[in-house]
Order: sequence, then structure tokens, then C-alpha cells
Amino acid sequence: MKVIIVNDSKTAKEFLNVVNSIYKYDESFIRPLDQDIEKVFDPSRNPFFKHGKCVRWILKDNTNNTIGRVAAFINEKKAFNYEQPTGGMGFFECINDKEAAFLLFDTAKKWLQEHEMKAMEGPINFGENDTFWGLLVEGFTPSSYGMNYHLPYYHQFFTDYGFETAYEQLTNHINLTIPFPARFTKIANWVAAKSDYTFEHFSKKNAEKYINDLMEIYNDGWQDFENFVPIKKETLTESFKQMEVIMDEKLIWFAYANGEPASFVVIIPDANQMIKDLNGQLGLIEKLKFAYKRWIGVKRMRAIVMGTKTKFQKLGLESALFIKLGEYVLPKNQYEELELSWVGDFNEKMIAIHQATGATFGKRHLTMRKIF
Repeated sequence: MKVIIVNDSKTAKEFLNVVNSIYKYDESFIRPLDQDIEKVFDPSRNPFFKHGKCVRWILKDNTNNTIGRVAAFINEKKAFNYEQPTGGMGFFECINDKEAAFLLFDTAKKWLQEHEMKAMEGPINFGENDTFWGLLVEGFTPSSYGMNYHLPYYHQFFTDYGFETAYEQLTNHINLTIPFPARFTKIANWVAAKSDYTFEHFSKKNAEKYINDLMEIYNDGWQDFENFVPIKKETLTESFKQMEVIMDEKLIWFAYANGEPASFVVIIPDANQMIKDLNGQLGLIEKLKFAYKRWIGVKRMRAIVMGTKTKFQKLGLESALFIKLGEYVLPKNQYEELELSWVGDFNEKMIAIHQATGATFGKRHLTMRKIF
């Protein structure tokens, strides 16, 4: 077997296409768009290159078939927040061969060690944690847009190599064909009716205002979590730009307390139901297929991220946002499911919100850690 660095269009294409053979017989796998993955590795489109570095490899067998891939990266703003300087490993794919998997892990580890890292987390993204983050270990059903899907045998590779679970990522589902629990609805309606609170959905015309509000809320509400790194406006602007093609403004809601940004939820239609048959491509024909599926609509939404300023937590604002969302979504009779993905097992407040909505278990991913 031979590890080859990705450094030209040919190896980049092989890096993308290896999933076709690995997941050939798995009907639940939906190939991500090639452009979404390539953006991660493009310094001109991924702002994380301004404070980090990244490299990727493919693995070939003795007959020159591509049988695996992996990437390694260092986010310099986060790497040294740990007890041991920690890099990232992600985009791992491999045939069911332990030797091959370990060779890919060793390659990432060696590169990270050469750059003074003492540990690695994976499989994670060289970017924000709302996409391509975590190892799927439970709930092997078709994933929503941006969520990792893996084969069941991957978990054994990680544990045998010495990775340990840093935290669990829980994804839950809300059945939109049945009402919210009565207690949840009662509290949410009571909060939504308070004169101190106002609610607005996102508007592309005032995108800068809402992006600023989201950044203000997020950086306040998440600041006490371990290894937190404030989100930057340029990162959010790029994220909203990427979402624009599938965005529904009335699925993104903000709550204000006497005019102060207090809480938000970002929800998008599940683009994976639009790209399912595109095999990662987005040429002219694929764009027409995508446009048609977007026009007829999809049945599932995905809640990408929620946040509430610290001083407004436990006041029920998140519940009120769901009520506002429901006032728009339910009369449409289009969406059947809302995926809440993902919440860390350390985030007790958000888990409680999921439970209050009547959400049921969907998937479990793991962010794993290997100390060298």
C-alpha cells in the first residue's frame, strides 16, 4: 500500500471519488457535493487557512486502486487551548482493512507531530463544527446535509488505534405531523406573548444586521464551553452565502428582549434530499435536477445551530422561537420532520430543550481524541 499526498487535480479527484467504491452497496449513503468538500481545502474560500494549515492524502493498494483517504489540519486559534496541543484529522474513508486504516491514521499523526502537535481529534472538519464533524456510531439512516455518514466498522478502527471519546454528539428528530407536547406549547405561547420580547425572521435585505446579531448572541451564549473560540463575522458571512441557494428566510428566527439580540435558531431545508442522486456533481444537468427538487420541496428540515445569551437562558425563548417557526411551517403541510443536529452530551440546557419538544433519538456521532 502507498500513501500519496493530494497535490494536483488527479489526486484531488481520486480523493473525492473513493467514496463511490467504499459505499457502493450502502443505500443510506448520500455523497456530499464535491464543491462543498473542495471548499474546505481551498485557501481562497476557507477562512480557517488564515490561522491554520491543512494537508490530505489518498491511499492506494498494490494494484493502484484508491482504497482510502484522510486529511490533517491545525487550527492555530484552537490547537493550544488544550492540555496537549491538538490538531485535527478528518474526511477519513477506508475499505474494511485495519492495516490500511492504521496507515492513514499514522500518516495524519506523523504530520501533526512534525508540526508540534501532541494529540489529534477526529474525524472533524477544518472549519466550523456544523458540517463534516464526528464519527457516526448509531443511527445509520440517510444523513441530512452536512452531517457525516460512516460505515459501522469505522468505530472499531478508531478504538483499536487508541482513540477515546472526547464527547458524544446527539441528533434528535421532531415529528412535525403531530403537535408539540401540551406543556411545551403552553410555556412557549406564554413567553412569545410577553411584551418585552419581539421576534423576527431572517431577511436577505438586512443580512448584515442579522449576521451581526447572531454573532453577538453566539459568542455570548457559548463562551463558557471548554475550548470555545469566538466565531468571526467573515465565517458567518461565508456560511450564509453558501446557504443562500436553499435558504428559506422564514426558517431562521431571532428573539429580542427590549430590542437586544437574545436568542436565535438557524434552520434550513435538508439539501441532501435534493442532491441524493447527483453523485456529488453540480454540472448543468445536476443543477436542473437540483432546481426541480428544490421547487417541489423536501420533507425534512435541519436545525443547524441555536444559541441564547447567557442572561436570557432558561427563560423559554428557544421554545418561543419554535412556536414562531411552527406558525409558518405547519400551515404549509410540506415538512414532516425537523432534525435537531447536533448537540454535545455536555450541553445539558440544549438537551433539555430537545426533550421538551418531544424530540426522539436519531443519531449518535463521536468526537474522538488520540493522545500521542
